[in-house]
Amino acid sequence: MTLEIQNVSKKYDRNKYGLKDFSLTINKGILGLLGPNGAGKSTLLKMIATVSTPTQGNIILNKNNIVKDANYMRKQLGFLPQDFGVYQNLNAFEFLKYMAAMKGVGGKNLNTKINQLLNGLNLMDAAKKPIGSFSGGMKQRIGIAQALLNDPKIIIFDEPTVGLDPEERVRFRNLISELANDAIIILSSHIVSDIDTIADEVAVMKNGTLITKGHQDAIIEKVKNKVFEISIAKENYQKFKEQHIVISTNRKTEKLLVRYISDQPVENSIQQIANLEDAYLYLTKAS
Repeated sequence: MTLEIQNVSKKYDRNKYGLKDFSLTINKGILGLLGPNGAGKSTLLKMIATVSTPTQGNIILNKNNIVKDANYMRKQLGFLPQDFGVYQNLNAFEFLKYMAAMKGVGGKNLNTKINQLLNGLNLMDAAKKPIGSFSGGMKQRIGIAQALLNDPKIIIFDEPTVGLDPEERVRFRNLISELANDAIIILSSHIVSDIDTIADEVAVMKNGTLITKGHQDAIIEKVKNKVFEISIAKENYQKFKEQHIVISTNRKTEKLLVRYISDQPVENSIQQIANLEDAYLYLTKAS
């Protein structure tokens, strides 16, 4: 199974592009899609999900052009958009039954499938409660469940862990890891920790273009020997920040412990082992 995005652009007006000449090939497994707000991640996902149409270019799934034949994709798709809505008066079980009917999913095993999803997402105890009474994180989990109802082969999650507590994030990661052998899963986020623990490959976007795509180790290699820590006085931090790519700061009494990226480290800096977040910030801020 292969999904190919071929020279896709999305133009909103004369000078504004959501995507521009974007190409990407995705195979089975989990692709982590990283980029700052406004990078074009949601625009790309909506076009893959056939919610939006490219201004130019093609999207090919198993040699089928889904720009021309959207139903081919929709039959195999599970999609959780960033702005997913629910019917507040339905309970969780009723809502999933309704969504199953909308997707054309039925049969004698439907109730079992719904129960499995509710259990896997820790919603069984709330299955008979109105969704309007749910917390934001619970509504997000219902959104994840509806995306998986039809055993999709293409699964798209746009910022799926918003509102989830740390335990639920782990549950979500475990759930989609089990699905990755038989499906293409695209997980879009600006939270690197949601990506680095499970993604087989990572794609980094900025300003509607693809900066890089590859295995995590290859992307991290781009900042090898460039990541450092240094302790500086608080009053010197603003000037330091203007001159370097700062990853993080920790307050240490009268000083700040600063993790930063540089080709020319400041004296007394200590070199650190680079990680995916370092590489992501380096690529999006330096490019």
